[in-house]
Amino acid sequence: MPCNHIKALDLARDGQWDASHQEVKPYSDELSCLIHAYLHRAAGDFENATHWYKRIGVDAPKNSLEGELLRLYRLANS
Repeated sequence: MPCNHIKALDLARDGQWDASHQEVKPYSDELSCLIHAYLHRAAGDFENATHWYKRIGVDAPKNSLEGELLRLYRLANS
């Protein structure tokens, strides 16, 4: 079963970090990795966030957390 990206993002938006993390943790598709990285970035764990960005070959974004969450929602809905 694929990851429910929207559910993971909704949980993150609502401040339910652990539940959102559990939703994406088993998956390694690009969007799951981006969400996983976002969660660690939001938690202030930049080293772990960087690991997840590198895992899919992208640099950590320089946008705000709010901007990144919106970008992730756009990706999940495309």
